[in-house]
Amino acid sequence: MTTRRGRGEGGIRKRADGRWEAAIDLGWESGKRKRKFLYGRTRIEVAEKLRRVQAAIDNGRPVLDERVQVGDFLDRWLDTVVKPNRSHGHWRNCEAAVRLHIKPALGSIRLSKVTAADVQRLVNDARAKGLADDSVRLIHAALRAALGVAKRWGLAHENVASLVEPISVHRDEVEPFSEAELGQLLAVAGQDRLGAYVKVAVALGLRPGEARALTWADLDLDGEYPSLRVRNAFSRSAGGEKLGPPKTPRSRRVIALPRQSVDALMDHRRRQLKERIHAGPAWQAGDFVFAQPDGRPLTESALSRWFAGLSAQAGVTGHRLYDLRHTAATLLLAQGVHSRYLMEVLGHSTIRLTMETYAHVMPAAMRDTANAMDRALDLVTAATPGAVGSQVGGQTA
Repeated sequence: MTTRRGRGEGGIRKRADGRWEAAIDLGWESGKRKRKFLYGRTRIEVAEKLRRVQAAIDNGRPVLDERVQVGDFLDRWLDTVVKPNRSHGHWRNCEAAVRLHIKPALGSIRLSKVTAADVQRLVNDARAKGLADDSVRLIHAALRAALGVAKRWGLAHENVASLVEPISVHRDEVEPFSEAELGQLLAVAGQDRLGAYVKVAVALGLRPGEARALTWADLDLDGEYPSLRVRNAFSRSAGGEKLGPPKTPRSRRVIALPRQSVDALMDHRRRQLKERIHAGPAWQAGDFVFAQPDGRPLTESALSRWFAGLSAQAGVTGHRLYDLRHTAATLLLAQGVHSRYLMEVLGHSTIRLTMETYAHVMPAAMRDTANAMDRALDLVTAATPGAVGSQVGGQTA
């Protein structure tokens, strides 16, 4: 009577060509017997490979295909994971990191063999070449994301890149508008056809690409709780600009609208309706909140030129369009808004990013929080007779 070999059992033999071979039984699938063959120059080498595979089976882990190399997997990851699901700019950055740095260093290593030491050496070599910290961090982040996918696909047992500490990146301090500068800018913006853009961007901290992608359907100006929904953004692509999902999943958000923003947007809507009537058949349907006089969406370059002219008119040159977002963050922090809520308003992926970006204004906000607690405790103390100290056995402790 023939007995089937149990799942995970294997045998070792010497081949005619002098190499050693192990065949391990992986059980039956769709009526067919599955086996994995392992090869080595010595019996000890093959026995060690066989031991690792059997340990994986015993622990319920997938049996890895040890033929897959890092470079081949990274190409597949870029084409099937990054390119269809992320922005063109993100794909372009990852592709450059893979092509110029990761594949030359690790591409020929088998995916199942790459180690944390290999990743650390990649990071160290990139820094030794004089690459900027942001570039080194991008290389590490791209490899970490790719190996995370490899683990989920059963091509690696561990994401070894996650075991390597990411380098710290020095961030230049943001340069928001001062209160005086912002007052001058808002005064001039109030007379401009796109002045509502400034009021909304500085109140909500929208990214320029998010603000340009807003449609009137994204706004609720008439409800009990006026709000704005960020669900799209313009981003650079190979063919110019494209409209699609915002930067990260957390960038999709709903933000409560301050009263001044509601007033500005309602005035802006009335002005745009007049433009639409004037344009007649030439009006380009798109429903964009901030549009050109014929309804077409604003381009990045056109908006930047407009803002530069507006800033010059207000006498506050030296700031970028993006500084409106930074100004919103610093104003909210100055009012004691918690950094967790600020992260939600700005659509940051992590609170760590929020803390790192605005670390220089955090101490003042924390001082305001401490002062608020002092005021609260003073009120409690004043309202409680004899609350100077606790009474223990008739004596003040």
